[in-house]
Amino acid sequence: MSRMNPTPAFRSQFAEGRLMAVLVAPIVSEKATMVGEKSNAVTFKVLQDATKPEIKAAVELMFKVEVQGVSVLNTKGKAKRFGKSMGRRDNVRKAYVTLKPGQELNLVGEGA
Repeated sequence: MSRMNPTPAFRSQFAEGRLMAVLVAPIVSEKATMVGEKSNAVTFKVLQDATKPEIKAAVELMFKVEVQGVSVLNTKGKAKRFGKSMGRRDNVRKAYVTLKPGQELNLVGEGA
């Protein structure tokens, strides 16, 4: 394993059950669609403790595509009113997964 090409170690380093749980759901929104068209990226909601190497390995394992890079951001939950009491939405961790050129991942079913 070289430092310049650590990909083979990622696949064997993580337990497959953990990788299947890392990706919670795809995020399908107007912004996610624009980012996807502009930079060949897909947006996922991931576990709070997921790391970039885990996310990369999970996407490559589940969708059989090659990943170029992963960007992660944490979004704080908003305070919202539920009836008379105040509540709080959950914090969300998003991952923008950029695919290598020539790779494609279609999460939205386009049927007529």
